[in-house]
Amino acid sequence: MQFDKGQRAEQTACQFLQTQGLQFIAQNFTGPQGEIDLIMKDKEYYVFVEVRYRHDESFAEIIESISPAKLHRIRRTAEYYLLQQHLLDKVDCRFDIICSSFDCDIDWIINAFEVQY
Repeated sequence: MQFDKGQRAEQTACQFLQTQGLQFIAQNFTGPQGEIDLIMKDKEYYVFVEVRYRHDESFAEIIESISPAKLHRIRRTAEYYLLQQHLLDKVDCRFDIICSSFDCDIDWIINAFEVQY
């Protein structure tokens, strides 16, 4: 059941981002360190997106639920993706968070956290 909600949240997030002008690159990219829900492209930026589904929780609680360990895994997986694609040190990237709710309400945090390579 939880997987279905997560998948729907990712699809909703992807569609939302596309309506905002971002280009879809990949979904559920997995590397040795973890998974990235969505990889999108926004002009010159590669955008690594963490999608969170919220039922009754507040927006702040969702953001706080992303632990430092999770952020580290996202960073490492993004680095792995960029290395695989021969893009490390060649493109700009950012890390966004999308929170999606049952009624398809979306909160989008652009450049939610920063990474230096």
